[in-house]
Amino acid sequence: MATLIRSKISNKLTNAAHTVTNKSQAKVSGMFARMGFQAATDEEGLGFAACDDLDYDHRQGLQMDILKNDEMGGEGVGEIGGEGMAEGDSHYQRDGTGPPTSASKDGGFSSELASTDKPKITAWEAGWNVTNAIQGMFVLGLPYAILHGGYLGLFLIIFAAVVCCYTGKILIACLYEENEDGQLVRVRESYVDIANACCAPRFPSLGGHVVNVAQIIELVMTCILYVVVSGNLMYNSFPNFPVSQRSWAIIATAALLPCAFLKNLKAVSKFSLLCTIAHFIINILVIAYCLSRARDWAWDKVKFYIDVKKFPISIGIIVFSYTSQIFLPSMEGNMQKPSEFHCMMNWTHIAACILKGLFALVAYLTWADDTKEVITDNLPSSIRAVVNLFLVAKALLSYPLPFFAAVEVLEKSFFQDGSRALFPDCYGGDGRLKSWGLSLRCALVVFTMFMAIYVPHFALLMGLTGSLTGAGLCFLLPSLFHLKLLWRKLLWHQVFFDVAIFVIGGICSISGFIHSVEGLIEAYKYNIPD
Repeated sequence: MATLIRSKISNKLTNAAHTVTNKSQAKVSGMFARMGFQAATDEEGLGFAACDDLDYDHRQGLQMDILKNDEMGGEGVGEIGGEGMAEGDSHYQRDGTGPPTSASKDGGFSSELASTDKPKITAWEAGWNVTNAIQGMFVLGLPYAILHGGYLGLFLIIFAAVVCCYTGKILIACLYEENEDGQLVRVRESYVDIANACCAPRFPSLGGHVVNVAQIIELVMTCILYVVVSGNLMYNSFPNFPVSQRSWAIIATAALLPCAFLKNLKAVSKFSLLCTIAHFIINILVIAYCLSRARDWAWDKVKFYIDVKKFPISIGIIVFSYTSQIFLPSMEGNMQKPSEFHCMMNWTHIAACILKGLFALVAYLTWADDTKEVITDNLPSSIRAVVNLFLVAKALLSYPLPFFAAVEVLEKSFFQDGSRALFPDCYGGDGRLKSWGLSLRCALVVFTMFMAIYVPHFALLMGLTGSLTGAGLCFLLPSLFHLKLLWRKLLWHQVFFDVAIFVIGGICSISGFIHSVEGLIEAYKYNIPD
């Protein structure tokens, strides 16, 4: 027994010494480079990341040793000594929740097993997912952007497509590093991992916290917008009903309360294809009606000058309609052929650019200065109710996706981070949601309702969100991370593009945020209709 204990202690001390030595060498070699943009050479950057993982696994392995010794006693020490212990350390999960279990919260296999058995998606399927993200309901606000931007608004639809396509590609490039053989290796898995790598070693988790906050804000604001647009559409579909827009928003929220009970999105995903097809049909119906009035199109209303006060809001609306960077790292990692990612991004954004530009221009030419925040409100009452009911159904069925994503980010950040979590886990030992965890989810649904009630301005909220988080996640952070992580490999024109995108994105973000807030204040001050 004493021999086994001495052997274990000796192995642990040796491993710790090697880990500290390697980590120190990596830090010294990368110290000067970390003061710039890139973490030393690619080999040193990979070595530093590997040392961090080894050090973390080593420390967590020691904790597991203590726990197992307490539970199993002296006999357990003899059974898990030597090579068995090294193997056990390698299976310890990074989230601090302990060794993998046989079942996950949704009743499936463990996350480690699921990741290996998870089916890969084709480039067409990935393109369909991106199309759903950037061709959703929020294109209904683009004609309103043309109202205040004119031809420059059309140019911005094209410009935003090009920039978002480019930043999506460079964001994926930040997931990779070259190994000693010059081959690209995927060393990061998510947007948060990229942010943390840029802030290491001084603030190793600061970047992840910033990205998580931005993601939560964007996802929650998306939920709020779905409630706002549902209330708006129902109110304008049945104007003779003695029900206000705020009351319709409350009714919509009552239908959304079951979202708090969601443990996975399997049930919701069955309706996603149907919703998307219905949305494309609605867009075609709107365009067909506009084409039927082509003789009355007001070409003279499309301006070459802009409304300085309202145009920054239009920028936020356009940017928000292209946001997809949040899920791109996960989607690229699940593609059968990641090499087809760039081609997929090109075609999806080209198609989005053409369809959005045509939709916005044709709708604005039809109604000109009477264009409303939600373009379907301009339709004749005979078809408006039918179209709006389909849109309300799509909005309500789309709500669970961002809601569930926001819940997952919140739970992972505050409730499921092991000993580092601020609050206890929302789930019990049997994987069931605790009562107080369910209460928090219900509170989030109610919060989106109150926001929709007190800020029922679709275009202004959309512009505010696009300026605040959309520009940050799509323009500012990808270009900054690209410069930071791949500085030594970038050509001069790539550096120019990244710096230009960061500067332009920063200006648009600040101006759009200020004018969106001013617009909301003005709407309340002068009681402007919703």
